[in-house]
Amino acid sequence: MNLDDIRKVLDLVREHDLAEFELEQDGLKVRVRKAGRDVQLVSPAPLAVAAGPALVPTAVPGPAAAAPAEEAPEMDLAIVKSPIVGTFYRAPEPAAPNFVEVGATVRKGQVLCIIEAMKLMNEIECDTDGEVTAIYVENGRPVQFGERLFAVRVSSV
Repeated sequence: MNLDDIRKVLDLVREHDLAEFELEQDGLKVRVRKAGRDVQLVSPAPLAVAAGPALVPTAVPGPAAAAPAEEAPEMDLAIVKSPIVGTFYRAPEPAAPNFVEVGATVRKGQVLCIIEAMKLMNEIECDTDGEVTAIYVENGRPVQFGERLFAVRVSSV
């Protein structure tokens, strides 16, 4: 991997507004984290370089919680998290109604949203029957892997 390849990776990260990207090729691993503005190059062979300060920040400021009351979810609350990095969409197209709203009753397997990743539209389905109690992400915003998207109060019936 040469400098031009690394520049291409950085351009892709900027173009797709990714917060983190990792690539491993020929024993060289490149990890880019946009939020911390750091780049790590890891080689399988030890390098004869003196250890410097860590590149990864100890605390990265994140977005404010959309619903602070949901920080400690109740026992009957299922949190639907993003399985991929991409762009969150609440509707199948801009003019269409949203898949779900807060208060909507949902069934297991029902589509809750779409996450666009690398020009592919991925439908995110509900894992349980219940009622949508919170939507944590705004339409058209980027989401990270594991970021919470919805809270669903699980039906007991």
